[in-house]
Amino acid sequence: MGRAISSLQRLSPTGPTPAVLFGAVLALGVVGVSAVVAHLVLEALHNVGEPAYVLGGALMLRYTFTVRGLSRAARQVRDSLVLGRLDEARAGLRNLVSRDPASLDQALIAAAAIQSVAENTTDSFVGPWLAFSFFGVPGAVAYRAVNTLDSMLGYRGAYEYLGKASARLDDLVNLIPARVSALLLLLSGFWQGLPAGRGWRTLRMDRRLTPSPNAGWTMGAMAGLLGVRLEKQGRYCLGSKFDLPGAHHIDGAVRLAERTAAIAFFVALGLLVVRLSVAG
Repeated sequence: MGRAISSLQRLSPTGPTPAVLFGAVLALGVVGVSAVVAHLVLEALHNVGEPAYVLGGALMLRYTFTVRGLSRAARQVRDSLVLGRLDEARAGLRNLVSRDPASLDQALIAAAAIQSVAENTTDSFVGPWLAFSFFGVPGAVAYRAVNTLDSMLGYRGAYEYLGKASARLDDLVNLIPARVSALLLLLSGFWQGLPAGRGWRTLRMDRRLTPSPNAGWTMGAMAGLLGVRLEKQGRYCLGSKFDLPGAHHIDGAVRLAERTAAIAFFVALGLLVVRLSVAG
């Protein structure tokens, strides 16, 4: 997907309106083709035999989500902060966020890592699992295409116009998954004995402070559960009454994300069972 997007974006015309239109065609084309190809591959595997269909489908699904990758990237930043290696922590942060970390101090590096963990509970596993539950492997592949488009094109600057459709499509697709992720974060916090009520109150107060209509839900829940201020300088500040986080708070965020993944797995499995029962 990444290579296809990189190749196609080079063909973008100049000028705001043509770039917006081209970006919309690019986004819909990449998502549609990804879903259709996944469907055709599954059909071909089904014709080969049931084992090939199941194993091939499982492999395709596996590439649409990650849990350990998110945890590993966040813990690498944590380890660098604990050792006082700020340059190494900033370099590791580039695996989690798109912002320039060069000017971030230790607290803001920790905050950025926690924000990414919170937001990526949606993008990395809850979203693709929900898409799979309702629409099968092609749905999960299409969700990953939307997320990839947004991560590559959906930000201001060089792709202000080209990436507008990708960013809006990502916002639309994640309206439900982000809110489910936030509720599951609160549930996992309650499971860990964290103040879920404080997490809920912070979510309700601060969820609209982020430019994205979705990111504030999971980040607000995370800020309240951990009792930390999640700030992006000049853009937003969630949990403003709390102190900025330290390296150890990244551990707390990762544990919350991993427990959220455990709960989300069974939620998605239950939805899948219901869908298959209704279908047949």
